[in-house]
Amino acid sequence: MNEELEFIFDAAKEAMESAMSHLDSQLQKIRAGKATPMMLSKVVVEYYGSLTPLNQVANVNAIDGRTLSIQPFEKSLLEEIEKGIAHANLGLNPQNNGETILINIPALTEERRTELSKQAKAEGEDAKVGIRNARKDANDEIKKLKNDGLSEDQAKDAEGEIQKITDDFATKVDALISAKEKDIHPV
Repeated sequence: MNEELEFIFDAAKEAMESAMSHLDSQLQKIRAGKATPMMLSKVVVEYYGSLTPLNQVANVNAIDGRTLSIQPFEKSLLEEIEKGIAHANLGLNPQNNGETILINIPALTEERRTELSKQAKAEGEDAKVGIRNARKDANDEIKKLKNDGLSEDQAKDAEGEIQKITDDFATKVDALISAKEKDIHPV
C-alpha cells in the first residue's frame, strides 16, 4: 500500500512542478522594464515558407538594460524579422541598420507597471489552480485506496502530506510573484 501512496505523492509533486515551470516561463515573458531576449520569445519569422521562432534564425542579445540586438544568420531575413516583430504586437519599434536590428525598450509608465503586476498575479493564480487540481487528484486517488482497504489513519496522514506539499508549492508561487512584482515596481 505504501508504494501506491509514494506513487500518488510523486505524481502530485510532478504535476505541481509542472505548474511551477509553466508559471516561471510565463513570468519571464512579462517585461519588467529591463531588456531581455525572452521578450521576443513569441516572435515568429517567415523562413523559406514556414513560420520559425526568431531564436532559430537569429541571435538575440540584450546589449544593455534598454536595448536588444538581433543578428540574423542570413542578412536577407532582416525585413522578415521586422515584420515578425510587428505581427507579434509587442509595441516595440525595431531599427534596421542593414546588418542588425536594434530595439530600444521604452521605460514603463506607472499605468503599464500596474497592468504587468496584475498579469503576474493572474499567472500566479493560474499556477495555484494547477497546484490545487493536483492536490484534488491526489486526494481522489487516496480515497480510492481507502475504499480498497487503506486504513483511516493512513488515509488521513496521506491527505495531510498532500496538503503540506500543496502549501509548500503555494508558498513558492507567492515568492515568485513577489519577486516579479519587485522587478516591475523597483523602489
